[in-house]
Amino acid sequence: MAKTRVYRTKNGDTWDLISYKVYGTEGYFHDLIRANLNLIDIAIFDSNIPIIIPDFVDTGANEDIDKLPPWKR
Repeated sequence: MAKTRVYRTKNGDTWDLISYKVYGTEGYFHDLIRANLNLIDIAIFDSNIPIIIPDFVDTGANEDIDKLPPWKR
């Protein structure tokens, strides 16, 4: 059984900031929101609110960046 990861918010955290702290990029904030629909109405968090951190498989999409035209990089 997989262990559920939980992040405890700091005062002033936002979805994109939490994504950056946990995954190293703001790009996964949608995944955080989907995993925590009960908190969807919160834009700026108070401290000590538990956020479920979903695990996901990196598809390797960043590896194909050299194949993109320059205006899409």
